[in-house]
Amino acid sequence: MKIYPYKSILLLILGAFLGFTACEKDEFVEEETRLFRPVLNQELSSELNTIIVNMARIRAATGYTIEVSRDSFRTTDHTIESDTNFVRINEDVLNGESLLWNTLYQVRATAHATDPAFDSKVSDLGSVRTQRFPTILQIPTEADLIDYAVRVRWTVAGAPVTKIRTFAPSDRQLRTPLREFDVPADAQSNGVFIVTGLTPESAIQIAIYSGASGETLRGWETYVTIKAGVDLSAPNVVNLTETEDPDAVEAAVLNANDGDIIVLKKGVLYKFPTTNLNKSITIRGATGFGEQKAILFTTGNWNFEPGASIDHVRFIDLELRGEDIGGDYVFNPSISTLTTVKELTFDNCIINNFRGIIRIRSKFFLTNYTINNCIVHHIGNYGIITADTDGAGNAAFDNLIFTNSTFSKINTFLTSRQNAQSILIDACTINELAAPDGIVFRWRGTDGVLSNVLNGITITNTIWGPAWDEGMTGNLNVRGIYDGLEATSFTLINTYGTGDFGFTAGSEIPGFPPLRYSGTAKDLWVNPIDGLDFNFKDSGFSGKYDSGDPRWRAKL
Repeated sequence: MKIYPYKSILLLILGAFLGFTACEKDEFVEEETRLFRPVLNQELSSELNTIIVNMARIRAATGYTIEVSRDSFRTTDHTIESDTNFVRINEDVLNGESLLWNTLYQVRATAHATDPAFDSKVSDLGSVRTQRFPTILQIPTEADLIDYAVRVRWTVAGAPVTKIRTFAPSDRQLRTPLREFDVPADAQSNGVFIVTGLTPESAIQIAIYSGASGETLRGWETYVTIKAGVDLSAPNVVNLTETEDPDAVEAAVLNANDGDIIVLKKGVLYKFPTTNLNKSITIRGATGFGEQKAILFTTGNWNFEPGASIDHVRFIDLELRGEDIGGDYVFNPSISTLTTVKELTFDNCIINNFRGIIRIRSKFFLTNYTINNCIVHHIGNYGIITADTDGAGNAAFDNLIFTNSTFSKINTFLTSRQNAQSILIDACTINELAAPDGIVFRWRGTDGVLSNVLNGITITNTIWGPAWDEGMTGNLNVRGIYDGLEATSFTLINTYGTGDFGFTAGSEIPGFPPLRYSGTAKDLWVNPIDGLDFNFKDSGFSGKYDSGDPRWRAKL
């Protein structure tokens, strides 16, 4: 047997190892991989009708393809090839063509490698709106829109506005006028012109021009007419638009048939009826230009006839106002005879200065209670609704639906001594709700028997601020669940609490809020305390496009 010296063995092993690693090194080739998708250095922005795309530079990229669309890339308006990560999308890169003004565009990008096989995947960079054409034309508000006409307003400056033309919404280049109007001298000096002959619930582009033949464009906007108003000549309509008698509603309700619609003149104050209601009725404001709604005013409350069975009571396009937050209600029935209302609805209303909107006692039953597209503020300690009699078989409500509305400066929210069926709160802005340590939900019936919302409470797409601290105590907490709701489920989706929202210890709503805004209500909104202005002050708020009352949301 051959014996190798110790050193020789070591040399053999070392030589084998070096040979093996040398082979590995010679054979290793770095694998080329696909480029990462482009990402933004800064959020997409616009200057006039130019879109600015500022992407992070990809070192290995030889260039980028940027695509622009107005319909989420069902079609592509423009494709730009660029050798840089910073691109201004304007006439210079669009071969003399311009982007449209005041238009929402989507942008995506692809990074290119030397070998196209390693190009990045497409990256959606988001949406951005080009700016409004520099104009003297004022942006239309709700007060400028009715069903068959719109009010066009502009700042009187420079050359007089001599022509107004309408265009189809699809005619984004304003090439084919549908109608043309000469602007008379008084309208030129006032900066106001009414365009008539339109169709309800339809969009129309309206442009204003200066010059003898209207050759100089001064601006344009899209106007959307509202739903057709009530036909004042219909047999079930009681037309009060020709009277300003404050007692006219009392007489109209007394003489109305079941299901009639009473139409009030815009901007006029009428008194609440005092005769008990025993029929279905709708009271609504007439269409018309201007901010001020028709007003229903009370120094007490309205009530229902004992024993009545009413299908619906609806208030539409009104302001309902009490004299005394400590004593007035819209309705305050206490009825020992079985009385029912299937539907109570407030739609596009302002409701303010009441002790409570509706307080029900004894044998009064309400099936469906809806508040939609309303602003509700300065409500006292009977809140939005209170069912206020103990024991099975007494006053109760079934379903509450609060949508697209703002609730502010309210002492107490919802109270019952009976089970309810369901509560939905969707797309609402809620601030200064419940006095410090005040009540949000109180179900004070027999525990586990009459103390629940059987099909649960759902709160979605809503923003919730702190308590109403009238006394300036500094305490901004609320009692979320004061009594009951032991077996009530909560569904909470896309709902924020502000940083100064909190619960009094022991009253927490499980899982609420699911999302938290770190700042205070004053940080989030423009003027929530004094001005009831809930437009967003913090443009960085992540829920600005999809949460809260839609009237306040940021628009893309």
